[in-house]
Amino acid sequence: MTGGSAGIGLATAERLAKAGWQVAIIARDQERLDAARAMLAAHGTAILAISADVADAEALDAAADRIEWELGPIGAWVNNAMSTVVAPADRITPAEYQRVTATTYLSQVYGTLAALRHMKPRGHGAIVQVSSGLGIRAVPLQAAYCAAKFAVSGFTDALRAELIGDKVPVTLSVVYLPAVNTPQPGWARNHTGREQVLPDPLFDPRLCAEAIVSAIDDPQREIWVGRSTLQMAIAQALVPNFADRQASGFAEQQLGDATGSKTGNLDAPVPGPARIDGDATDRAISNRHEFFTSRQRDMLKIGIGGGIAGLGALAGIGLSHLWSRSNRNA
Repeated sequence: MTGGSAGIGLATAERLAKAGWQVAIIARDQERLDAARAMLAAHGTAILAISADVADAEALDAAADRIEWELGPIGAWVNNAMSTVVAPADRITPAEYQRVTATTYLSQVYGTLAALRHMKPRGHGAIVQVSSGLGIRAVPLQAAYCAAKFAVSGFTDALRAELIGDKVPVTLSVVYLPAVNTPQPGWARNHTGREQVLPDPLFDPRLCAEAIVSAIDDPQREIWVGRSTLQMAIAQALVPNFADRQASGFAEQQLGDATGSKTGNLDAPVPGPARIDGDATDRAISNRHEFFTSRQRDMLKIGIGGGIAGLGALAGIGLSHLWSRSNRNA
Protein backbone atom coordinates (compact mmCIF):
# COMPACT_ATOMS: atom_id res chain seq x y z
CA MET A 1 0.00 0.00 0.00
CA THR A 2 1.71 3.17 -1.16
CA GLY A 3 0.74 6.29 0.73
CA GLY A 4 -0.19 3.93 3.56
CA SER A 5 0.58 6.06 6.62
CA ALA A 6 -2.52 8.30 6.54
CA GLY A 7 -5.88 8.95 4.90
CA ILE A 8 -7.25 6.48 2.36
CA GLY A 9 -4.05 4.42 2.36
CA LEU A 10 -4.16 3.91 6.12
CA ALA A 11 -7.90 3.20 6.04
CA THR A 12 -7.35 0.52 3.39
CA ALA A 13 -4.37 -0.97 5.22
CA GLU A 14 -6.49 -1.14 8.38
CA ARG A 15 -9.31 -2.91 6.56
CA LEU A 16 -6.88 -5.44 5.10
CA ALA A 17 -5.20 -6.01 8.47
CA LYS A 18 -8.58 -6.63 10.11
CA ALA A 19 -9.27 -9.20 7.39
CA GLY A 20 -6.03 -11.04 8.28
CA TRP A 21 -3.80 -9.81 5.46
CA GLN A 22 -0.12 -9.23 6.08
CA VAL A 23 0.33 -5.61 5.05
CA ALA A 24 3.25 -3.49 3.88
CA ILE A 25 2.82 0.28 3.95
CA ILE A 26 5.09 2.59 1.96
CA ALA A 27 5.45 6.32 2.62
CA ARG A 28 8.20 8.88 3.26
CA ASP A 29 7.81 10.04 6.86
CA GLN A 30 9.41 7.45 9.15
CA GLU A 31 7.80 8.74 12.35
CA ARG A 32 4.29 8.61 10.85
CA LEU A 33 5.06 5.17 9.36
CA ASP A 34 6.08 3.87 12.79
CA ALA A 35 2.83 5.16 14.32
CA ALA A 36 0.78 3.63 11.50
CA ARG A 37 2.58 0.30 11.89
CA ALA A 38 1.77 0.22 15.61
CA MET A 39 -1.89 1.03 14.88
CA LEU A 40 -2.16 -1.75 12.29
CA ALA A 41 -0.21 -4.34 14.27
CA ALA A 42 -2.86 -4.13 17.00
CA HIS A 43 -5.06 -6.22 14.70
CA GLY A 44 -2.73 -9.18 15.15
CA THR A 45 -1.11 -9.52 11.74
CA ALA A 46 2.37 -8.86 10.37
CA ILE A 47 2.94 -5.25 9.31
CA LEU A 48 5.95 -3.98 7.40
CA ALA A 49 6.61 -0.22 7.19
CA ILE A 50 8.97 0.94 4.45
CA SER A 51 10.20 4.51 4.07
CA ALA A 52 10.54 5.30 0.36
CA ASP A 53 9.81 8.05 -2.13
CA VAL A 54 7.31 6.59 -4.61
CA ALA A 55 8.79 8.78 -7.36
CA ASP A 56 11.97 6.64 -7.12
CA ALA A 57 11.56 3.53 -9.30
CA GLU A 58 14.56 1.78 -7.74
CA ALA A 59 13.20 2.40 -4.24
CA LEU A 60 9.88 0.78 -5.16
CA ASP A 61 11.65 -2.18 -6.74
CA ALA A 62 13.66 -2.59 -3.54
CA ALA A 63 10.47 -2.29 -1.47
CA ALA A 64 8.78 -5.04 -3.50
CA ASP A 65 11.82 -7.31 -3.05
CA ARG A 66 11.79 -6.67 0.71
CA ILE A 67 8.07 -7.40 0.96
CA GLU A 68 8.54 -10.71 -0.86
CA TRP A 69 11.44 -11.60 1.42
CA GLU A 70 9.84 -10.63 4.75
CA LEU A 71 6.11 -11.23 4.19
CA GLY A 72 5.97 -13.66 1.29
CA PRO A 73 4.48 -13.48 -2.23
CA ILE A 74 2.71 -10.22 -3.01
CA GLY A 75 -0.99 -11.00 -3.53
CA ALA A 76 -2.17 -7.43 -4.05
CA TRP A 77 -0.51 -4.08 -4.67
CA VAL A 78 -2.36 -0.78 -4.24
CA ASN A 79 -0.95 2.41 -5.80
CA ASN A 80 -2.44 5.19 -3.69
CA ALA A 81 0.26 7.83 -3.12
CA MET A 82 -0.24 11.28 -4.63
CA SER A 83 0.57 14.96 -4.35
CA THR A 84 -0.87 18.12 -5.81
CA VAL A 85 -0.39 21.85 -6.22
CA VAL A 86 -3.45 24.05 -5.71
CA ALA A 87 -3.00 26.98 -8.09
CA PRO A 88 -4.03 28.29 -11.50
CA ALA A 89 -2.32 26.32 -14.25
CA ASP A 90 -0.02 29.18 -15.25
CA ARG A 91 1.15 29.66 -11.66
CA ILE A 92 2.40 26.09 -11.33
CA THR A 93 6.12 25.91 -12.17
CA PRO A 94 7.64 23.35 -14.56
CA ALA A 95 9.42 21.75 -11.60
CA GLU A 96 6.11 21.42 -9.76
CA TYR A 97 4.45 19.84 -12.80
CA GLN A 98 7.32 17.36 -12.96
CA ARG A 99 7.07 16.50 -9.27
CA VAL A 100 3.28 16.04 -9.28
CA THR A 101 3.63 13.87 -12.38
CA ALA A 102 6.34 11.80 -10.69
CA THR A 103 4.47 11.26 -7.42
CA THR A 104 0.93 10.90 -8.76
CA TYR A 105 1.39 9.22 -12.17
CA LEU A 106 4.88 7.74 -12.47
CA SER A 107 4.63 6.34 -8.94
CA GLN A 108 1.74 4.20 -10.17
CA VAL A 109 3.76 3.08 -13.18
CA TYR A 110 6.76 2.21 -11.00
CA GLY A 111 4.63 0.47 -8.36
CA THR A 112 2.77 -1.52 -10.99
CA LEU A 113 5.97 -2.64 -12.69
CA ALA A 114 7.56 -3.58 -9.35
CA ALA A 115 4.55 -5.70 -8.42
CA LEU A 116 4.20 -7.18 -11.89
CA ARG A 117 7.81 -8.36 -11.85
CA HIS A 118 6.83 -10.73 -9.04
CA MET A 119 3.21 -11.47 -10.01
CA LYS A 120 3.63 -12.18 -13.71
CA PRO A 121 5.82 -15.31 -13.37
CA ARG A 122 3.35 -16.72 -10.81
CA GLY A 123 0.32 -15.81 -12.94
CA HIS A 124 -1.51 -14.41 -9.95
CA GLY A 125 -2.15 -11.07 -8.25
CA ALA A 126 -4.31 -7.96 -8.14
CA ILE A 127 -3.07 -4.43 -8.82
CA VAL A 128 -5.32 -1.51 -7.87
CA GLN A 129 -4.78 2.05 -9.09
CA VAL A 130 -6.34 4.68 -6.85
CA SER A 131 -7.47 7.50 -9.12
CA SER A 132 -9.97 10.33 -8.86
CA GLY A 133 -13.09 11.72 -10.46
CA LEU A 134 -10.69 14.51 -11.48
CA GLY A 135 -9.02 11.92 -13.69
CA ILE A 136 -12.27 11.80 -15.67
CA ARG A 137 -13.44 15.42 -15.47
CA ALA A 138 -10.74 18.01 -14.77
CA VAL A 139 -11.35 21.14 -12.67
CA PRO A 140 -9.63 24.49 -12.16
CA LEU A 141 -6.70 24.89 -9.74
CA GLN A 142 -5.76 21.21 -10.15
CA ALA A 143 -4.20 21.04 -13.63
CA ALA A 144 -1.07 19.10 -12.62
CA TYR A 145 -2.99 16.59 -10.52
CA CYS A 146 -5.78 16.09 -13.07
CA ALA A 147 -3.30 15.51 -15.88
CA ALA A 148 -1.42 12.92 -13.81
CA LYS A 149 -4.61 11.05 -12.96
CA PHE A 150 -5.73 11.07 -16.61
CA ALA A 151 -2.37 9.49 -17.46
CA VAL A 152 -2.94 6.68 -14.94
CA SER A 153 -6.03 5.54 -16.89
CA GLY A 154 -4.14 5.48 -20.21
CA PHE A 155 -1.24 3.48 -18.78
CA THR A 156 -3.54 1.01 -17.06
CA ASP A 157 -5.74 0.43 -20.11
CA ALA A 158 -2.68 -0.21 -22.29
CA LEU A 159 -1.16 -2.63 -19.78
CA ARG A 160 -4.46 -4.43 -19.22
CA ALA A 161 -4.79 -5.09 -22.95
CA GLU A 162 -1.24 -6.46 -23.00
CA LEU A 163 -1.92 -8.80 -20.10
CA ILE A 164 -5.09 -10.05 -21.80
CA GLY A 165 -3.18 -10.62 -25.03
CA ASP A 166 -0.43 -12.50 -23.19
CA LYS A 167 -3.00 -14.48 -21.17
CA VAL A 168 -1.51 -13.31 -17.85
CA PRO A 169 -4.19 -13.56 -15.13
CA VAL A 170 -3.04 -10.55 -13.09
CA THR A 171 -5.96 -8.18 -12.59
CA LEU A 172 -5.86 -4.40 -12.99
CA SER A 173 -8.54 -2.19 -11.46
CA VAL A 174 -8.93 1.59 -11.29
CA VAL A 175 -10.87 3.11 -8.39
CA TYR A 176 -12.08 6.66 -9.08
CA LEU A 177 -12.59 8.63 -5.87
CA PRO A 178 -14.63 11.74 -4.99
CA ALA A 179 -13.74 14.44 -2.48
CA VAL A 180 -12.66 12.57 0.65
CA ASN A 181 -12.20 13.70 4.25
CA THR A 182 -8.45 13.05 4.70
CA PRO A 183 -5.56 15.18 6.02
CA GLN A 184 -4.33 15.79 2.44
CA PRO A 185 -5.93 19.25 1.86
CA GLY A 186 -3.92 20.56 4.79
CA TRP A 187 -0.72 19.06 3.37
CA ALA A 188 -1.02 20.20 -0.26
CA ARG A 189 1.20 22.87 -1.77
CA ASN A 190 -1.05 25.87 -2.25
CA HIS A 191 -0.29 29.11 -4.12
CA THR A 192 -3.79 30.63 -3.88
CA GLY A 193 -3.27 32.23 -0.49
CA ARG A 194 -6.48 30.59 0.73
CA GLU A 195 -7.26 27.35 2.50
CA GLN A 196 -8.28 24.43 0.30
CA VAL A 197 -11.78 23.27 1.26
CA LEU A 198 -13.24 20.19 -0.41
CA PRO A 199 -16.90 20.88 -1.24
CA ASP A 200 -19.84 18.60 -0.56
CA PRO A 201 -20.53 15.81 -1.09
CA LEU A 202 -17.55 14.74 1.01
CA PHE A 203 -16.94 11.06 1.70
CA ASP A 204 -15.47 8.92 4.47
CA PRO A 205 -12.04 7.36 3.69
CA ARG A 206 -13.36 4.02 4.94
CA LEU A 207 -15.91 3.91 2.12
CA CYS A 208 -13.02 4.38 -0.31
CA ALA A 209 -11.11 1.61 1.50
CA GLU A 210 -14.10 -0.70 1.08
CA ALA A 211 -14.14 -0.04 -2.65
CA ILE A 212 -10.38 -0.64 -2.96
CA VAL A 213 -10.52 -3.91 -1.04
CA SER A 214 -13.49 -5.02 -3.15
CA ALA A 215 -11.28 -4.54 -6.22
CA ILE A 216 -8.87 -7.06 -4.66
CA ASP A 217 -11.47 -9.58 -3.49
CA ASP A 218 -13.69 -9.33 -6.58
CA PRO A 219 -11.67 -7.53 -9.28
CA GLN A 220 -13.55 -5.06 -11.45
CA ARG A 221 -12.20 -3.04 -14.36
CA GLU A 222 -13.32 0.23 -12.74
CA ILE A 223 -15.08 1.39 -9.60
CA TRP A 224 -16.55 4.86 -9.04
CA VAL A 225 -16.95 5.97 -5.43
CA GLY A 226 -19.55 8.62 -4.69
CA ARG A 227 -22.48 9.99 -6.66
CA SER A 228 -20.37 13.03 -7.60
CA THR A 229 -17.80 10.83 -9.37
CA LEU A 230 -20.51 9.07 -11.33
CA GLN A 231 -22.12 12.40 -12.25
CA MET A 232 -18.77 13.75 -13.46
CA ALA A 233 -18.20 10.67 -15.62
CA ILE A 234 -21.67 10.92 -17.17
CA ALA A 235 -21.42 14.68 -17.81
CA GLN A 236 -17.97 14.37 -19.37
CA ALA A 237 -19.12 11.54 -21.65
CA LEU A 238 -22.41 13.08 -22.75
CA VAL A 239 -22.15 16.88 -22.47
CA PRO A 240 -18.47 17.89 -22.13
CA ASN A 241 -19.09 21.56 -23.04
CA PHE A 242 -21.68 21.81 -20.29
CA ALA A 243 -19.25 20.05 -17.93
CA ASP A 244 -16.61 22.67 -18.78
CA ARG A 245 -18.98 25.48 -17.80
CA GLN A 246 -19.98 23.71 -14.60
CA ALA A 247 -16.34 23.09 -13.69
CA SER A 248 -15.45 26.75 -14.26
CA GLY A 249 -17.21 27.66 -11.03
CA PHE A 250 -15.37 25.05 -9.01
CA ALA A 251 -12.36 27.24 -8.27
CA GLU A 252 -14.20 29.44 -5.79
CA GLN A 253 -16.00 26.45 -4.24
CA GLN A 254 -12.73 24.88 -3.08
CA LEU A 255 -11.22 27.98 -1.47
CA GLY A 256 -11.76 29.03 2.12
CA ASP A 257 -10.15 31.50 4.52
CA ALA A 258 -6.90 33.32 3.83
CA THR A 259 -3.84 31.33 4.91
CA GLY A 260 -0.91 32.58 2.83
CA SER A 261 1.08 30.39 0.45
CA LYS A 262 1.86 26.83 1.68
CA THR A 263 4.89 24.78 0.70
CA GLY A 264 3.08 21.56 1.55
CA ASN A 265 4.37 18.02 1.12
CA LEU A 266 5.36 18.13 -2.54
CA ASP A 267 9.11 17.76 -1.98
CA ALA A 268 9.18 16.54 1.62
CA PRO A 269 6.59 15.12 4.01
CA VAL A 270 4.66 17.40 6.34
CA PRO A 271 5.00 16.24 9.97
CA GLY A 272 1.81 14.96 11.54
CA PRO A 273 0.14 11.95 13.14
CA ALA A 274 -0.90 8.74 11.42
CA ARG A 275 -4.59 9.47 11.03
CA ILE A 276 -7.30 8.46 8.62
CA ASP A 277 -9.69 11.39 8.89
CA GLY A 278 -9.36 15.05 8.00
CA ASP A 279 -11.04 17.92 9.80
CA ALA A 280 -14.55 17.56 8.32
CA THR A 281 -15.77 14.28 9.80
CA ASP A 282 -19.18 15.80 10.47
CA ARG A 283 -19.74 16.17 6.69
CA ALA A 284 -18.33 12.80 5.58
CA ILE A 285 -20.70 10.29 3.94
CA SER A 286 -20.10 6.57 4.48
CA ASN A 287 -23.13 4.98 2.78
CA ARG A 288 -22.18 1.64 1.14
CA HIS A 289 -24.53 2.42 -1.76
CA GLU A 290 -22.19 5.26 -2.75
CA PHE A 291 -19.90 3.18 -4.93
CA PHE A 292 -20.58 1.70 -8.34
CA THR A 293 -18.69 -0.86 -10.41
CA SER A 294 -18.08 -1.16 -14.13
CA ARG A 295 -20.04 -4.42 -13.97
CA GLN A 296 -23.09 -2.49 -12.81
CA ARG A 297 -22.48 0.06 -15.58
CA ASP A 298 -22.30 -2.70 -18.21
CA MET A 299 -25.52 -4.28 -16.93
CA LEU A 300 -27.18 -0.86 -17.16
CA LYS A 301 -25.96 -0.53 -20.74
CA ILE A 302 -27.32 -3.98 -21.56
CA GLY A 303 -30.64 -3.05 -19.99
CA ILE A 304 -30.82 0.22 -21.91
CA GLY A 305 -29.70 -1.50 -25.10
CA GLY A 306 -32.26 -4.25 -24.58
CA GLY A 307 -34.96 -1.66 -23.98
CA ILE A 308 -34.03 0.22 -27.14
CA ALA A 309 -33.93 -3.05 -29.10
CA GLY A 310 -37.31 -3.99 -27.67
CA LEU A 311 -38.76 -0.64 -28.65
CA GLY A 312 -37.24 -1.07 -32.09
CA ALA A 313 -38.79 -4.52 -32.43
CA LEU A 314 -42.19 -3.23 -31.33
CA ALA A 315 -41.89 -0.34 -33.74
CA GLY A 316 -40.94 -2.80 -36.50
CA ILE A 317 -43.95 -5.00 -35.73
CA GLY A 318 -46.19 -1.95 -35.73
CA LEU A 319 -44.87 -0.78 -39.07
CA SER A 320 -45.24 -4.30 -40.47
CA HIS A 321 -48.91 -4.37 -39.42
CA LEU A 322 -49.49 -0.94 -40.92
CA TRP A 323 -47.83 -2.04 -44.18
CA SER A 324 -49.93 -5.21 -44.34
CA ARG A 325 -53.13 -3.30 -43.60
CA SER A 326 -52.36 -0.68 -46.23
CA ASN A 327 -51.68 -3.40 -48.78
CA ARG A 328 -55.02 -5.08 -47.96
CA ASN A 329 -56.83 -1.78 -48.24
CA ALA A 330 -55.18 -1.17 -51.58
